[in-house]
Amino acid sequence: MAVTIKDVAKKAGVSPSTVSRVLSNHPRISTQTSTKVKEIMEQLGYHPNIMAKSLVSKTTESICIILPKPAEELFSNLFFMELIRGIVTQANRSGYDVLLSSGANEKEEVEAVARLLKGRRVDGAILLYSRNDDPVIEFLHENKYPFVIVGRSNDHPDALSVDTDNVQAAYDATKHLISMGHERIGFVSGPPNLTVSQDRMKGYQKALVDAGLEMRPEWIVEGEFLQDSGYRAMSFIMSLPNRPTALVVVDDMVSFGVLRGLHELNFKVPDDICLVSFNNITLSELSTPPISSIDIGIYHLGYTASQMLIQNIQNGEDTNYQTRQIIPHRLMIRESSMLSLPKR
Repeated sequence: MAVTIKDVAKKAGVSPSTVSRVLSNHPRISTQTSTKVKEIMEQLGYHPNIMAKSLVSKTTESICIILPKPAEELFSNLFFMELIRGIVTQANRSGYDVLLSSGANEKEEVEAVARLLKGRRVDGAILLYSRNDDPVIEFLHENKYPFVIVGRSNDHPDALSVDTDNVQAAYDATKHLISMGHERIGFVSGPPNLTVSQDRMKGYQKALVDAGLEMRPEWIVEGEFLQDSGYRAMSFIMSLPNRPTALVVVDDMVSFGVLRGLHELNFKVPDDICLVSFNNITLSELSTPPISSIDIGIYHLGYTASQMLIQNIQNGEDTNYQTRQIIPHRLMIRESSMLSLPKR
């Protein structure tokens, strides 16, 4: 037979209402009483009825993560795994469970999120991406549901968000290659509708303009955040009669495809072409050669997004957070960009 709240109260020598207050972290319950009741719960193996608790507290103590599409991008990119690890770690420490939500297209994404929030299965949502004209963000904004964007929204600049200064990060990556003597620098980008792709493109372009360097359209290739995109980009870029001597690549996973493509074409990094990438996932340091990469603090991005959302759920507008949080970045210089060219 399942252990009830009355069983816990009897063994702890308190009333059932006191046990309920302990479960809801009521401020009038002393630390001594709270500790004692929780110890009894653990001894008896008591688990609160979440459905009943949510009816009383008006919260589910659950949040959802809205996954990007396509699905293969998520599960093949360690960036998202580390981001989710940060979210889940902080949510669990705050006593919140985490659900995942996805859809094959934008319509399905909105429907899935609507089921979770309108059905009171979660209290708020974290979007792992930011894109233009996003119907999911519009739905969340119009219905006044708590949400946090990992990135930023051009359409809703006041929405809660946690991000990297991607313009400055790309500027720093490009500036590093310029400092190594490179004047012909290409850019392997992500989907053009994603804010992160747009911002990193701006930083790359700004660095070239500030240095008085040429910027050629054929040196820029757009794709997905997948290895295959980097792999395919090399067939085009390396066939150019006046090809770049260095590349800024939008993501480490894309860089792995770049390295594979260059290897099959018999080009060596950094001897024939140098590159700098983004995110500094673990494998970037273990690749051959090790990849220079911008460390954007992926785990910290996820952890902070979770903190912001849960505080917003609990306190509404009365929070100490700024609307937009920027996580510092730093350039990790490795072998892939360490060949200097003679300056003209």
